[in-house]
Amino acid sequence: MEATGYGEVEEISNIDASVGAVENLLGYCFKQKKLLEEALTHSSCSDSASYQRLEFVGDAALGLAVSNFVYLHYPGLDPGRLSLLRAANISTEKLARVAVRHRLYKYVRHNVAVLEEKVNDFVKAVQEEGELEIYGGLVKAPKILADIVESVAAALYVDCNFDLHTTWKIFRHLLEPIVMLNDLEQQPQPVTMLFQLCQKDGNLVDISYRRKGEKTFATVTINREFIASASSEQREMAKLLAAKAALEKLSHKSCNPLKDTIFNQLNMDGEIEEAKQKLYEVCGKKKWPKPNYKILKEGGVAHQKIFTCSVEIEISKGILVMEGKEKPRVREAENSAASVMLFGLRNSNYV
Repeated sequence: MEATGYGEVEEISNIDASVGAVENLLGYCFKQKKLLEEALTHSSCSDSASYQRLEFVGDAALGLAVSNFVYLHYPGLDPGRLSLLRAANISTEKLARVAVRHRLYKYVRHNVAVLEEKVNDFVKAVQEEGELEIYGGLVKAPKILADIVESVAAALYVDCNFDLHTTWKIFRHLLEPIVMLNDLEQQPQPVTMLFQLCQKDGNLVDISYRRKGEKTFATVTINREFIASASSEQREMAKLLAAKAALEKLSHKSCNPLKDTIFNQLNMDGEIEEAKQKLYEVCGKKKWPKPNYKILKEGGVAHQKIFTCSVEIEISKGILVMEGKEKPRVREAENSAASVMLFGLRNSNYV
């Protein structure tokens, strides 16, 4: 395949020219040029060995090389985040963008017309983005692009007599910019971020799917309330786009839809309507024990009783107790205490 800039892809038939161009890109002269020829041959070309075996080796070699790099670069980082860094740097999305950036796709021999269409669509989408996209843009990365990068890395690894250190020194510049920890922090995985955000606040998030024609529609709901939806030909891409849209929408209003439903109705005394029921629901969502109410004071004459109640809840950091205002009925006094508790929980960022 060949392209001018990021334009339409055309096929290069001269494999020797392709091998020479990739050698120039790597800054390395292969001892076994057949390895690179194989790395640039798709399985649709039945007259030659394809890159499938090399791709198998390249996947493992790149994974280990990147693991070594992040392990040494971040000596105090926990295994979970090390794994995220490795995954971000060897994902299909990342490697496909490497193939686009260095135009490796134009050197691959193949006999499948639909591959050109997919590559063209992805190349154009990447060109229009203008910034680093760790978890994917509007067009799903064609696997063939990632396969090319893995197979070329494997060809180099084998030609270097399986010397991983040398392979990394030669190949690393193709992977630049390498995704670092600050990149992950600035651009968290949208689906993971959405679930973490909602679960932290005790909200129930759900992503449902429906198929219409060639597209999958993903819909995000929080506490059964519609938040956002998106569509794509690929289910995972639809899910990713819907999560991004939901996060964007939440950032423009409230990061906690639960707050809106709790504090949107106040009575004449400035207390929360149906506070007792709402506090019960909050405790259920947070998986806290049920609230415990007590009558602290009871006064007045027989037909004009006055009650003051308290409410106690057990949270992860201890026990909270709040006292409400004086009220003529026990239920109203309990609601008053629950209202004070809910405001306290909001002020302490528990809801």
